[in-house]
Amino acid sequence: MTAVTANVDAPVLLDLPPLDAARFARIEDKVAALMRTRCDVVATQGEALLPLEACIRSAVRPGSTALNIITGPYGETFGGWLRSCGAEVVTLSAPFTGAVTAEQVADALRERPEIDFVSLVHAEAATGNTNPVAEIGAVVREHGALLMLDAVASVGAEPLLTDEWGVDLCVIGGQKALAGPAGVSAVSVSARAWERIAANEQAPRRSYLSLLDWKERWIDAGRTALPHAPAQLEMLALEQAVDRIEAEGLDRVIARHRAAAAAIRAGVAVLGGPVPYVIRDEHAAPAATTLRAPAGVDAREVVAAAVAADGAVPVQAAAGALAAEMIRVNHYGQAADRAVVLASLAALATGLRALGVEVDEDAAAGAAGAAWDEVIAAA
Repeated sequence: MTAVTANVDAPVLLDLPPLDAARFARIEDKVAALMRTRCDVVATQGEALLPLEACIRSAVRPGSTALNIITGPYGETFGGWLRSCGAEVVTLSAPFTGAVTAEQVADALRERPEIDFVSLVHAEAATGNTNPVAEIGAVVREHGALLMLDAVASVGAEPLLTDEWGVDLCVIGGQKALAGPAGVSAVSVSARAWERIAANEQAPRRSYLSLLDWKERWIDAGRTALPHAPAQLEMLALEQAVDRIEAEGLDRVIARHRAAAAAIRAGVAVLGGPVPYVIRDEHAAPAATTLRAPAGVDAREVVAAAVAADGAVPVQAAAGALAAEMIRVNHYGQAADRAVVLASLAALATGLRALGVEVDEDAAAGAAGAAWDEVIAAA
């Protein structure tokens, strides 16, 4: 039998006083301010897939028609949930090398006027692209459908104007640009969305997926008594992450993420070998940059060699069908940093050389540094 021992030198938060309803509500209010919304915000006690599924199962009723926009793997997941709710799903897919356009969304809505729900991912960290939510939101609002937005990889990395863009259900997580915990998340719910959810007889009740339970037992009751024991450590970590964003300044945090994306793309352009997977700069997500491996070179081998050179860099291979061709450089949260970006490029250069690819590391570092400085100076 193996004994389990604790590292007594590691700081562990134990025996904390209970997280009361007032503190929980204050954290929700801080999150609402970050999301730029005056709508109800519920801090859900689990990873962001929890409120994303809860939104769909709460707002989508059998016999409805939903437009599911796919620009990466999470959009594909939403389609399965929509179908399991009994909805007919109209799929609008864009290549993972770019973004969907508002014109494409408008065309889909004109062709199927019965569409009453639209699901969209703001930024896909897995594929490195980001979608024009402001323009898409205007089209969806004019059509009269509800808009659900997955903003997990975008909040803190790029502007998120939930109310101004007409987003009815907006889900965020703390683990990416906020550099916070993955164990809690949040969803904002518009008045229109609450009406739709209340009218849906199939909306979950007495369930971890029930938004109506939160509304009735928490929001409508004045947020004075929590409906169940909160994830205390994660909630406090989320508060600290949001406070840290406020202290630095959201505009400054967004500028760091934009600078990181610009620097990686500029460096790769002169490095030699890989090229950006997302073709146009304006379609590139500030949270992560994806690269196409050189012809004849396996992306997984490049990543393995790069990580062997510097195990601290946030470089990884893609998952699934893209694993052999896509390299992903994460630059969200604390990794949206000039030194981290330059170290990532240096590790990629070392890994590529180890595989026989000719690279110009000095040129890449120079171009990346200049791009970083230009974005920060303009912020």
